[in-house]
Amino acid sequence: MTNKWKAALGAAVMGLSIMGTSLSAGASSHNKDILNVAHRGASGYAPEHTITSYKMGEQMHGDYIEIDLQMTKDGQLIAMHDETLDRTTNGTGQVKDHTLAEIKQLDAGSWFNEKYPQMAKPEYAGLKVPTLDEVFKTFGKNANYYIETKSPEVYPGMEEALLEKVNKYDIDKETLLVQSFSPASLIKMHDLDSSVKLVQLMEYTSPAAINDADINAVKQYAMGIGPNSDMIDKEYVQKVVNSGLEIHPYTVNEKEEMQKLIDWGVTGMFTNFPDRLNEVLKGK
Repeated sequence: MTNKWKAALGAAVMGLSIMGTSLSAGASSHNKDILNVAHRGASGYAPEHTITSYKMGEQMHGDYIEIDLQMTKDGQLIAMHDETLDRTTNGTGQVKDHTLAEIKQLDAGSWFNEKYPQMAKPEYAGLKVPTLDEVFKTFGKNANYYIETKSPEVYPGMEEALLEKVNKYDIDKETLLVQSFSPASLIKMHDLDSSVKLVQLMEYTSPAAINDADINAVKQYAMGIGPNSDMIDKEYVQKVVNSGLEIHPYTVNEKEEMQKLIDWGVTGMFTNFPDRLNEVLKGK
């Protein structure tokens, strides 16, 4: 890491409470320019991080397929939010302690039917955890991917592995977005390939505040930020967008909240219900 990026990392870590970009900077007055990011796919309707959920997100007019990455014992990138298998499969333990072959034996759908009986479907039982390869093969090089390096400190080499897959499948880097809560991971991505667009995820435990030093630190390597939506206000949003950074709050599931954030000037947002956001953007 160069001294320049070490300085940026230090500023980012010290200045931000950091714990998930339209393609043009700044807030847009046109709803069509606001990104509708299908959070873990259409995860309000189908088991998160499955091919089924991702396909449903596209059908519901999500602009981006959002993928959280974990890495298996044998170095394979898979789509899963947690570092452990327990919540979204019938397996147990750390992802990093299991091979891909072992994880492929697991049921990644039945948990959803049990937790959300009103959304349950028989075909969800037995769904499999997809690899990043499988996602890229299914949706192709021109789909819009919003990928998070999840817990990169647990998985040395995750950034290199991600870029290898992006290049292998000739993924369009004009629309690809990579996000992380880890400034170090994003700075590493920037050093490896400065053409990849990066978004700094942020988590606040009290009402959010951001100053010029925070913004300038992020702008050294990223083109946007992703704060938790329930901790920000209009002043925060306006300060960010007026600086030239994108802002994509997470996770926004109610139409009233979606409209409020749009009125404040956000440039995109994450939602488990991309069909709802599509309706809000169309004025329905």
